[in-house]
Amino acid sequence: MWKNCLRVLQLHTSDSSFPMKNAFLIPKINRLIATSSQLNMFVQTQETPNPNSLKFLPGVKVLESGQTIDFPNSQAAYCSPLGKLLFRIEGVKSVFMGPDFITVTKSDDDIEWKILKPEIFATIMDFFVSGLPVLKDAQPNSDTQINEDDSEIVQMIKELLDTRIRPTVQEDGGDIIFLGYDNGIVKLKMQGACTSCPSSIVTLKNGVQNMLQFYIPEVVAVEQVKDEADKVSESEFEKIEKKLETKSLKE
Repeated sequence: MWKNCLRVLQLHTSDSSFPMKNAFLIPKINRLIATSSQLNMFVQTQETPNPNSLKFLPGVKVLESGQTIDFPNSQAAYCSPLGKLLFRIEGVKSVFMGPDFITVTKSDDDIEWKILKPEIFATIMDFFVSGLPVLKDAQPNSDTQINEDDSEIVQMIKELLDTRIRPTVQEDGGDIIFLGYDNGIVKLKMQGACTSCPSSIVTLKNGVQNMLQFYIPEVVAVEQVKDEADKVSESEFEKIEKKLETKSLKE
């Protein structure tokens, strides 16, 4: 059903020969929810391709331009005062931050956004008025920074990811992190709204892989990689779901 609201995202390329039919296919529906109070803040929300993720735009800088950071679980947010506050809200599964937005992912379909949103709004507004730093002793993603020992192919991959692909994905509340290149295989990690998005594979294969192959013939395929934090997060939530199912059966 989500195919009905697909749109072809315009990739940031001046090359008219790029096969746009293979570009990112991501559902995009924008909604605006404004809140105002004595705090004088105006918070917008934007839907993402993932129905369980919502992008919050507080109207102020969250991180520096181009920076992102992912908190797949509450333990990972130990270095973020804002992240810790958001994880205190029941039903919040993960938090992802970008230059001017915060993507919150709820734990399951049964939790309604209309219940979560007011508390998330209040938490975001109260935090930015407090003057506390968003991060403490933490470094945002710097995976696409070109290093002296990077091969020419890796440099090209990082350049394409940073200038043509990541800005589009960040617009939808997520990010794609470069983890490595080996024998033609580009290893990437989806973050934020992209992590469990129904259309993430379409984005990865029909968008990212085709673009990289178009500009870099040496690229054979793109693989999605999950790190230990993702695996731990998924395992913990599976345990919680099983406990809830057991409790429901007993009742």
